[in-house]
This record gives sequence, structure tokens and C-alpha cells, in this order.
Amino acid sequence: MITTKLPKVGTTIFTVMSALAQKHNAINLSQGFPDFRVNENLVKEVTKAMNNNFNQYAPMAGFMPLREQIAQKIEKMYGISSNPDTEITVVSGASEGIFAAIAATVRENDEVIIFEPAYDLYVPAIELQGGIVRHISLSAPSFRPDFEQLKRLISPKTRLIIFNTPHNPTGTTWTTEDLETLDSLLEGSRILVISDEVYEHLIFDNQKHQSVLSYPNLKERSFAVFSFGKTFHATGWKVGYVIAPQKLTAELRKIHQYITFSTVTPIQVALAEFLKNEENYIHLADFYQEKRDYLCKLLAQTNFGFTPTQGTYFQLVDYSKISDQKDTDFAIWLTKNIGVASIPISPFYQNENNNSAKILRLCFAKNNETLEKAVEKLSKL
Repeated sequence: MITTKLPKVGTTIFTVMSALAQKHNAINLSQGFPDFRVNENLVKEVTKAMNNNFNQYAPMAGFMPLREQIAQKIEKMYGISSNPDTEITVVSGASEGIFAAIAATVRENDEVIIFEPAYDLYVPAIELQGGIVRHISLSAPSFRPDFEQLKRLISPKTRLIIFNTPHNPTGTTWTTEDLETLDSLLEGSRILVISDEVYEHLIFDNQKHQSVLSYPNLKERSFAVFSFGKTFHATGWKVGYVIAPQKLTAELRKIHQYITFSTVTPIQVALAEFLKNEENYIHLADFYQEKRDYLCKLLAQTNFGFTPTQGTYFQLVDYSKISDQKDTDFAIWLTKNIGVASIPISPFYQNENNNSAKILRLCFAKNNETLEKAVEKLSKL
């Protein structure tokens, strides 16, 4: 018999709700994946790379032309230079990059501070390394970070802080003031940072994404993690990248080389070509804001409450006028009886009892017809 290393971990809420949606033939607004096609030019580039025999191992750190294009993209967007040889690593999805960064830095009894509701990878990855999770609860409806609480939690045992902007599942974004406050709090410490920025391009209402890379002192202690899957509507490709100072990158790569060694080659070759045209990514915020606005227009005809999300392709909705059920129970009921699958928020908290809000998360990375059919069902409540 085996003694589990993760006794609190079962099947993720994403898997549970997607399986439930399939079983009951419900419209799936739960798991965060688009139902529209990947750009045909990008697909053609992948096929071209395969036909040109880019089908063997890529270099462990990533196809160099892709790393060079990433460096150019980062310089255009954030005005900072990154060395593609020593500071940029292509990974098999942002999740692998986050896991590798945690594994490279967290040791037995190290404390790691996270902001919750948090993406469900963080806690298991920390606990697998023997780390201790300290969490700051973000409270509805604003879900703003509490830096006074962060200041109280920081101790000599604090090894790492993980934050996510734009934030999954709440859709909130960190501001310049937030990053400057974090920078000030960490000044003079040896605390490291993982900045989960997979939704960097999905930010609305003329906001500018605040990357940790734009703050020199934070940049020197941070792993910044990004996702091509989120950016180019290709979540099944599982390709992302991590930018970190040379010494941190060296440690990350020690772990990466034994998790996946290298990431799928023809997709890296294709992405290197696709990134040469910035038109392929600079308008993504406009594209998704149209979808957000359309969903909100539809939701205004229902009894769900909401504030338009600031970023990501997720919209939170408050169902307190409809039901008193716990969010997990209501999400299941909604899938079975109404035919719309969503994601409850409480599983994103370590202690689900910390969240009593009546809130669900809907994914709007869908065709308009899908959104219309979903809200038509929701409007019956």
C-alpha cells in the first residue's frame, strides 16, 4: 500500500464540473477553454514545422528563435531586456513553470504566502516540497490584496510569495500601487516571488497590465510565468515560458529538465514565426472585452448580480437573489437542472468555510451563440 503525499487532494473542481457538463449535456462555461478555432495561420505554421522535420527534441531551455522572439515581445511591452540564453525558459504549460519554480526554491518547513481564492496548483506543489502555506483571503466583492495582512504574515521563515494578475478566478488586476507596495515590503529581504501572469493580454477598460518585470527590484527576485495557450486560444498545446534572473533560471532548469526535458518542438517553431507579427497579440484585450461586454449585456436580463471583470476570460456572478445553497451545491444543481456548468469559488480557498459568498465563475471565451444559449437558460431563474 502507498501513503498519499497529498491527503487533501482529490479530483480538481475543473475536472468534476466538466465531466458533469458532459454527462448532462450542459453548456460548459466552467473550465477555461475557448470553443472557437485557433488562428489558421498559426495552425499552418505548426503543420509547416512538422513537414520541415522539426519533430525531434527541442533544446531543454527552448527553441532559441522562440526565446529570442519572447525577448523582443517583452521589451516591446514592458520596456525591459531579457537574455534569451540565460533568463528565458520555454516550459510545457505555465503550470509546469510554476511547479518547477516552487520545486526549485521551497524546502522543508519554508513558508509560502499565497492570495486566495488561488489557482489550485499552488498549494499541492508547495506541500509536495514540504513547504507550509500561509494564505491571505481576498474578500468579495472587490477581492483586493490586503498588504497589512501580508506584512503581518512575513516572517524569517517566508521563502516565497505567489500572486496572480489578472487574477483567476476573480478577474481582478493588481495596480501600480500594489506592485510598488509589494516592492517596498520585500526590500532588504531574501524572499522570492512567483508572478503568475498567464492572462497578461486579457485586461480591459484601457488598463495596462502590471508585470513584475517592470519593477527592477522585484524582477531580480521573481519568476514571471506566461502562457501561449491562454494567449492564442490553444490551451491543449500546453506551452508557456518563465522569465527569471540568471541564477533563478539555472535552478528552474534543473527541475524542468527532469519533468519534461523539452516542450513540443513543432509548436515552438510555429510560435517563433507567429510572434514576429505583433498584430497577432496586441488586440487580444479588445477581442475579449467585446465578449465580456456581450456576456454582461445578456446577464443584465437575469437575476444574477455582477461587476464586469477587470481581466481574464472569467466573469463572476452573484446568485444570492436566486438561491441560499452553498456554491458547490448550486453549481451542481445548475448543471443538472438548468443545463449550464460553472465553477464555484469556494474550492479555490484552502478552507472552503472561509468563503460564504454566493458566487460562481463563468468562462466567456466562447462563441456568442454559446453565450446566448447559456444565458437564455440562466434567465429562467
